[in-house]
Formats: sequence, C-alpha cells, structure tokens
Amino acid sequence: LKMADIVVEEAALKIIYDEISAPGEIVQNLYKTTSINPRVSAQVVERHARLGDLVKVSQPLVTLTSVEMATAQGDMIVTAREWRRVKSLGRKVVSAKRYTQAQVAYQQAKSRVLTYGMTEKQIDVFIKNSNASDANGQFQLLASQSGTILSDQFIVGELIEPGEKLFIISDETVLWVEAKLTPKDAQLVQLGSLASIKSGGHEYEGIVVQAHHALDEGTRTLGVRIEVSNPDHHLHPGLFVEVKINSLNSSKVLVVPVDAVLRSSDGHWVVFVEHEVNEFEPVEVELVKTSGELAIIKGIKPQTRIVTKGAFFVQSELEKTGFEVHNH
Repeated sequence: LKMADIVVEEAALKIIYDEISAPGEIVQNLYKTTSINPRVSAQVVERHARLGDLVKVSQPLVTLTSVEMATAQGDMIVTAREWRRVKSLGRKVVSAKRYTQAQVAYQQAKSRVLTYGMTEKQIDVFIKNSNASDANGQFQLLASQSGTILSDQFIVGELIEPGEKLFIISDETVLWVEAKLTPKDAQLVQLGSLASIKSGGHEYEGIVVQAHHALDEGTRTLGVRIEVSNPDHHLHPGLFVEVKINSLNSSKVLVVPVDAVLRSSDGHWVVFVEHEVNEFEPVEVELVKTSGELAIIKGIKPQTRIVTKGAFFVQSELEKTGFEVHNH
C-alpha cells in the first residue's frame, strides 16, 4: 500500500449546486480600462507605444504639439518667474495685493497647462529647466494605468481634436464575461454565485459581480456579468465561451475523487471498497456526473471506506490474479 501510494478515505456527502449553462462573451473590464485623449487641439509628433504593447503607469505614449499649449506654457514660465521673485521678496516688501496677484496668476497658468494634458511632475521639471524657447507647445501624454494597448487609431502628423481617442488601455488580467440567461434561470442566480468558463480547452473560475435589470430586446434574455482572472492572457475580448453558473438550487450528494471511479472489464463503473483492513473489493456504482476533479456517484452508503488514490493499481493487481473486476 505504501509503495503504490494507495489512499483510503470515507465517501462523504457534499452540497452540490445545480448548474445553469449559458453562452457568454469575453468583454473588457471597463472598470480597469482607460481612454487616452488630448484636451486641446494638437498634432501628433511621435508615438512611443503601439497596439498590443504592455505599458506601465506614467510611461510615455505619444508626443503632441499644440498652439494653445505653447501659449499656456509661455504664460506659465512668465508667471512662475514673477511668483518666485515676489515670494522671495516676501510680504514685508511687496503689497498684499501684488503678492496675491502673482500667486493667483501662476496658479491659473499652471492649471491651464494641467488641463491641456501635462502632469504635475512634468510641469515641475519644465519650470525648473525651462527658458522662453521651451514654450514650443510640445508635451507628452502618459499612461494613466498599467495594461495592454487595445487601440491606437492615429498616425504621426495627424491633427487630433479634443476628446478623440488616441489609445485605449485595459488591464486584461481581470476580464468580464457577459452571459445571457433566460429570465427563469436569472432568478436562480445571485451576486457572488460561482461560475466556470470554458474556452480553448481551458477552464477558468469566475464570480457573478453584476446583473442587468432589463431584457435584451433582440434575444429576450437577461445579461449576467462574471468577473474572471486572466493572468496568462489566454482570454481576449470578443471570444465566445461556455458558461456554467451555480444556481440557488442545491442537493446533498455522494462525492468522491474522479480517479476513484474506474471502468470494469464489462464496462460498468466501480469503486474499490475496503471490506476488511487493507482488503478491497470492487463495488458497482452509478456515475451521475463529473465536475472537475470530483465525481458524483450512487450505489454505496456515506462513510463507506473506498480507495480514493491508487484505484488503478488495485484494479491491475486484481486482474493479475485472474479476479474479474465487477460486482453485481
């Protein structure tokens, strides 16, 4: 027994939830997706990232140039220098009005540059190292999140208007599956219900995170949103998948490891029962269904001690002795 790594355990009852099968489609997780677009009319000078690239937060994506940004940068340089001078003189030398005017003018100029697309860090470096000739309107848009670039529909030299999408970045390590359920099945699903998603020979675990409240006019179905982890990037938006969701209906059934159930020589399913210590005999059972690594069976009583690991070895040894592995 030790050599063959045979394990004997009691067959146990387990609560199993009925499964609801439905078609599904992989879609972007919109809560982990951002759009990169300019807030001012600008021309594309250079791209630094491409479709499919994995990017990190604050990574440069594209360099733009803008007349409005040039004006804003110039105003910021002038007001920054004036504010530094007034601040160095102090409130005892300059009037309160002049002090406030210099401070407000700089903050307004800085806010305008921020609004047009530069970041606080970029502005700090720009002001520290800049002179009048640096107010040329060039600036870089940075990645606001880590993820994969899913869209980059523009060309170098193109004039981009405010709000136009330059890039779409999405964290594809966590995606959504949109499953379509009948209204009857949808009543048996709740937030937090576990689900399994099958695609391309792989199976993924998911959890129901949202449910739509309006019927799809075309299919007359209700959509359920499932969140699924995708660390290896095997799943991509647009893929159609098979979905199984645990329903609220459940039953107590006899569950054993799937490797504990074998086919006998006459084609029946059997498990090996320990009728005496370290002595086994095959007992015919009904295999109701399998689910992953588990098998639901009928034909033996709960707490019956069976071979849960090494059943194939036991079967082989019995066959060597000429024992017919079946039990009617």
